[in-house]
Amino acid sequence: MADGPAIQRANIRSLEAGTKTADLLRIATEFRARHPQVPLVLMGYANPMVKRGPEWFATAARQAGVDGVICVDIPPEEDAELGPALRAAGIDLIRLATPTSDAERLPTIMDGASGFIYYVSVAGITGMQQAAQSSIDTAVARLKTFTDLPIAVGFGVRTPEQAAAIGKVSDGVVVGSALVDLVAEHGEQAAGPVRDLVAKLSAALR
Repeated sequence: MADGPAIQRANIRSLEAGTKTADLLRIATEFRARHPQVPLVLMGYANPMVKRGPEWFATAARQAGVDGVICVDIPPEEDAELGPALRAAGIDLIRLATPTSDAERLPTIMDGASGFIYYVSVAGITGMQQAAQSSIDTAVARLKTFTDLPIAVGFGVRTPEQAAAIGKVSDGVVVGSALVDLVAEHGEQAAGPVRDLVAKLSAALR
């Protein structure tokens, strides 16, 4: 729905490897045991989150130590499909805002949101292009008039320089496709290159 080529290919690799929801929850559980203080967010689509019932998913995510969930294809108008179960489990429901989210719809997006707001800076798919910095500046300032939640900005962010510029006006920066590309390139040896890029992004933000 919103994934660019890098994440589409990653989805195909994962499906071909037989990855199940249980595998993701196991990885989350192991991550939480190693890093008890690091916030952990699951991002994905509705099917695996609601197929066995939202209460099942919310309970399993809580037991795995998940702090927040981004569900790309359940709009705020359909909050009842997942939101109440996550909130009852103490898990933040992180909503998305886009360049086309106008003043009429933004209150609906903010209602029931928690954790942070993920601003999708491009009306397109992941990893392909980055919005002009001036448009990001304007959008983040506008969003902050609708909510006290932190604003994280993503889509098209690949370099420390881009992250640093966005970080001057936002509360967080989302980098996805650039990291997924490193996994595709290096396979089982990807941990080092991923760690190096994350370190550079983090240093730029600091």
